Amino acid sequence: MADTYNYRIDHHGSLVRPPDLAAIGVQQAVEDVVALQRRLRSTVVTDGDFPREDFRSAVLDTVSGFRRTDGTGSDGLVRWVAESLPKPNGPLVADWAGRLAGLTVIAPKVTLPSAAYLAATTYRPGLGPSSARELGEALAEIIRAEIALLVSRGVRLIQLNNPLLLTQLATEPADPGALSFEDALAVEASAVRLDERPEGVRIGVAPGWTAPAAVDRARAERLYGEVAADRWILPFDQGTAAELDLLRALPEDRDVCLGVVDATVPELEDLDTVLARIDAAAEVKDLEDAALSPSRGFADVASRPLLSAEEQRRKLVLVETLARYCWGNEF
Repeated sequence: MADTYNYRIDHHGSLVRPPDLAAIGVQQAVEDVVALQRRLRSTVVTDGDFPREDFRSAVLDTVSGFRRTDGTGSDGLVRWVAESLPKPNGPLVADWAGRLAGLTVIAPKVTLPSAAYLAATTYRPGLGPSSARELGEALAEIIRAEIALLVSRGVRLIQLNNPLLLTQLATEPADPGALSFEDALAVEASAVRLDERPEGVRIGVAPGWTAPAAVDRARAERLYGEVAADRWILPFDQGTAAELDLLRALPEDRDVCLGVVDATVPELEDLDTVLARIDAAAEVKDLEDAALSPSRGFADVASRPLLSAEEQRRKLVLVETLARYCWGNEF
């Protein structure tokens, strides 16, 4: 894709919040983190998820029909349940995106939880929606409308996060829970289906943070084929055969963002080791349709950053360095 270079140095969106966030205020903190991303020469700019508790909050805090519970799941996230079909109470993140656009000449990137992920994790039988599929379809309509609004306000890169999808691409898939693999594909496909897509707009999907032990090629091809996302943000930081298999299944006309730097450990990767992995990726995917990023967000939950702010900075610098090794200064 001709303008992939515009988004060559990417990151998942969530960044480590400053310890004095409450004192300095969210707006000032966002201004500071935008300046940081520009100093690091990132080709995308986000608000770091600073206005939100976790990566789901853009929907759960702004859409009616959900109730927060006192419990937590195995992923450590507070559980929410859908008590009725969701209805939006206005824009989800578009107002914040507008403020972000005023802070930089680079079109901002926005991340949202995917409709299928929310449906799978908030549906409870007998409570509200008749099925997880019905809940997912209602959420997909909300997400699709928000994407259209974001695009109309100048956002050109939108990422939907569904940490559950890669577990369904294994040769021995995990229990899909409330939403079957087939229903998840239908819901995600509906959410990314825009009637009009202006030049340069990219809708990406991050299907999970780690590759399965072994990839079912047919299921991977179904995912990529049925969900018409422009960009797939894939884990590529462990050097496994499964990571390459996820890439091999990707159609030629789709962008890929390779998560080449592990966002969960402070130690920096060896430059030559990562470059060798990128060389292997180049054998199965044209790197002109690729970008680089960390493997996941640095603080998808505000209170649980994976690294310190300085460790995060070093990881982002490494991504920028790797990108310039791959593509020079032509972006």
